[in-house]
Amino acid sequence: MQPLFRSPLLWVSVAVLALTGCQNTPHRAPVEDRPVGKGAPAVIPGTAVTPAPESKPLPGAENAGKPGYYTVKPGDTLIRIAMDNGQGWREVARWNGMDNPNLVEVGQVLRVVPPGLDPGAVTTKPLVTSKVETRPLDGKSPAPATTTAAASAPASATAAPSVPLAAKDDDDISWGWPASGAVAAGFDEVRNKGMAFSGKAGDPVFAAADGRVMYAGAGLRGYGNMIIIKHSTNYLTAYAHNQTLLVKEDQVVRKGQKIAEMGSSDADSVKLHFEVRKQGKPIDPSKLLPAR
Repeated sequence: MQPLFRSPLLWVSVAVLALTGCQNTPHRAPVEDRPVGKGAPAVIPGTAVTPAPESKPLPGAENAGKPGYYTVKPGDTLIRIAMDNGQGWREVARWNGMDNPNLVEVGQVLRVVPPGLDPGAVTTKPLVTSKVETRPLDGKSPAPATTTAAASAPASATAAPSVPLAAKDDDDISWGWPASGAVAAGFDEVRNKGMAFSGKAGDPVFAAADGRVMYAGAGLRGYGNMIIIKHSTNYLTAYAHNQTLLVKEDQVVRKGQKIAEMGSSDADSVKLHFEVRKQGKPIDPSKLLPAR
């Protein structure tokens, strides 16, 4: 008996039939569902696509660029915004309906002039006080003083005048020196927005003119324990780096009244930094102070 498939031709025929059978066998490659784009879910044809929600406009955005309004920038605080525009921070918070004066957002637009006042008009409306009022801090200040508070100061230092302040125009404000020490640095529009007075810790700091305390605290970086007094619609003064504050916000003060004690808070030495601002812009105090 001869072996099966001895002929080479038969072996080739068998191999061809085997390959043909493999090609006719049904076989499907695995299917993988991939997202459309990077990280995006697959979109099924015929289904609605929900658009991404639009960001909510910040408060006051419709007033951006208008006179009398200010757009908040990185690093701003309500205290600085108010001082740079010649206003009290409480007034700015009230005009803008702010529930939390500590919270301002970059891009938010704030009203910085009283409602109904023409922002382009230069006014000389005096600071009118119909009564003398001394009101303690209510705890809502952006940053209260970190040193001895006015409540612990001697009564003679914090007592408000017993008579109302007289109404004064800007030209009628009587100015006085805020400290008895020597002038250590004069006004410079670039490096020094006021005057620096030398002295030792505890030396008295005086109100430069009659007015009302708009701020007393340490909420403005670089100024330490500071007092801001408003003297009229256009003028305010600032007293920085104190070790002790002797007056409270909304308190009426007189020219020459002791309002603080000199110190070195947020400074490298004991000194008083004194600023005069007209409509929020720093001006040279020496042009207003009398000759010594």
